[in-house]
Amino acid sequence: MKHWAWGFVIWLAGALPLWAQETVWIQIEAQPSLRAAEDRVRVYAAQLPDVAGFQVSQRWYAVALGPYTRPDAQQQLNRLRGFGQIPRDSFLTESATFRRQFWPIGANDLAAAPLILPDPATPGAQDETAQAETPSAPAPIAPDETLREARASEARLTRDEKRALQTALQWAGFYNAAIDGAYGRGTRRAMTDWQAANGYEETGVLTTLQRAALLQDYNSILDGLGLRQVAEAQAGISIQLPMDVVAFEGYEPPFAHYKPTGDLPVQVALISQDGSRDRFAGLYSVLQTLDLVPTEGDRSLRRDSFVIEGIDATRATRIEMSYASGAMKGFMLVWPAGDEKRRARVLDEMRASLQLLPGTLDPAIAPPDETQEPDLLSGLEIRKPENTTSGFYIDGAGTVLTSASALDSCGRVSIAPDVDADIQLVDAALDLAVLRPRNSLSPLDFARFQALVPRLKDEVAVAGFSYGGELGAPTLTLGAVEDLRGLDGDDRVKRLKLRAQPGDSGGPVLDRSGAVLGLLQTPPASDAQVLPADVRFAADVDTIRAALTQQGIAITEVDTLGVLDPVELSDLARDITVLVQCWAS
Repeated sequence: MKHWAWGFVIWLAGALPLWAQETVWIQIEAQPSLRAAEDRVRVYAAQLPDVAGFQVSQRWYAVALGPYTRPDAQQQLNRLRGFGQIPRDSFLTESATFRRQFWPIGANDLAAAPLILPDPATPGAQDETAQAETPSAPAPIAPDETLREARASEARLTRDEKRALQTALQWAGFYNAAIDGAYGRGTRRAMTDWQAANGYEETGVLTTLQRAALLQDYNSILDGLGLRQVAEAQAGISIQLPMDVVAFEGYEPPFAHYKPTGDLPVQVALISQDGSRDRFAGLYSVLQTLDLVPTEGDRSLRRDSFVIEGIDATRATRIEMSYASGAMKGFMLVWPAGDEKRRARVLDEMRASLQLLPGTLDPAIAPPDETQEPDLLSGLEIRKPENTTSGFYIDGAGTVLTSASALDSCGRVSIAPDVDADIQLVDAALDLAVLRPRNSLSPLDFARFQALVPRLKDEVAVAGFSYGGELGAPTLTLGAVEDLRGLDGDDRVKRLKLRAQPGDSGGPVLDRSGAVLGLLQTPPASDAQVLPADVRFAADVDTIRAALTQQGIAITEVDTLGVLDPVELSDLARDITVLVQCWAS
């Protein structure tokens, strides 16, 4: 049994009932690397008894105290927090939380029985406790006060100091009202709740010592990050950055990159560029295509500012930008998932310290790179879909008809180009799928289907994103109607003679009037038979109409045989054809 010699411990009297023998731990800290955790566990072991270290996940390591019975653990948690020897956000947890033990080396305390603390009634126990000293306990910041003295010291606080205490109470989870420096019932209730949670007398007025402890908790979460004001003259930005975990890497306009220096995968980019409001809105769209920005999260674009937040299982990314006098400036912070409290504090400090200086990042500051990649945006990888195909609008609400084959493995589908869509219909036999945009969408135009039967050898054109959107607009591939049936006599499809690309699948087959004759199907995958390169098939209008009618979707039909000139046909194809992107998530 480990030796206890701590004057502030109050031992539980009497025999413990069976239910109280549950083994629990006090988790006091977590670190994102084994090295950092080993450093911290040694610090605590020099000051406290029963210190242990465990791996809790693939990337996180915990420092804990124990094992104890639950009543002992709760009592110890209250006392150690009250004396300021462990963080205020320490908590009780069960052995199942932990995996491999790394401290003490060779120990296996997860299989050990809970420590039974000495009974203060035992002869000599109180003498030993009374004689014990706690040299590592920090000296009080100020003598504790009576309620009257606490009120008097509180009255001397400035409005900013009162706001700081409200902010700390809010961060600790006890206050959810305005940060105004006015102490009403909400603030008093929050102070009372904080005192109760930390083992203090519940008066609703914080003493000088308690205020110091609250603020120390609020600021201690930033320990080890090295927040310092960085004046980036080239970008015209001054801001606090966590310089103990990131370091400046270089300029790739519009970014000044700061990359991680250790095991904590933090990245920062300062963003600075000249531009108009239209370009500002364009930057808002472009930044959302970065691989560092997960797709799930809040987005908001205003006239002079925007916020982009993306969160997934591995990281949380936040971009905040402003526009003023032709300058676009802001920052991007990439933080590991699961460390939300620390991320929120760092963001608060960055926002509060942000100063916009004269000038923007010169585009010529970084010389052109001969090995530039099209999938990179100023050194940052652009998020890429799993695959792409073509589709076309069939009504004014933005409903899209496309190929079903390309959607087989999609976790998420987007159109136009960054509007998420739901799959409403899939007909694998006919290679048809219908997509509904989740957000309001007003296409420039939509397809009109040809009610008349085409003639053999009639000229047709397929509109599609032949190269996966690389060209930014659909291309037209010319061909002809070769047969009104498939090779096996299937009258639901038309056989075409044209050399389309794989990315054209799902696109509209247009006659010379611009009316839609069908949807270009994906070529069947078969090792036993390979068709000539200029043989393709299209689901015909009757087949499409029947499939959509069953879903309550109406199409617009025409029976004209006019002829559009090539420019008009190309413009129509551009307006109705849409890139469909399939994402893993």
